[in-house]
Amino acid sequence: MSFKKIFGWFLLIIGVSIIFSSLYFSYNIFTAKTDMPKIFKMPEEDISFLKEKELSIQEEMQQTIEEQIGKILPASTIPALLNLVAWSIFAGIMILGGAQISGLGIKLIKQ
Repeated sequence: MSFKKIFGWFLLIIGVSIIFSSLYFSYNIFTAKTDMPKIFKMPEEDISFLKEKELSIQEEMQQTIEEQIGKILPASTIPALLNLVAWSIFAGIMILGGAQISGLGIKLIKQ
């Protein structure tokens, strides 16, 4: 076997392992077996100072509206969704990269 073929097999194995590891980690994240990477975080708000002050009617209405919207769409869902999208993009890039590396390996094996 020539050096090109050995290196081709090496690239093929590395590329396929990158693809399968990306798919494996994605499967574990989407089935909630592992936590997703925390890229986007929601800042925790301290609203205790609002309780100390007397609220005007407009501020009370604003607070009531925010509470109702928070019941419909909790604030933690937006960062979670953004984290899933970011992971999906990263996994897609890794899969495409693994495919390119495997393709180079296959070309070297055929020569």
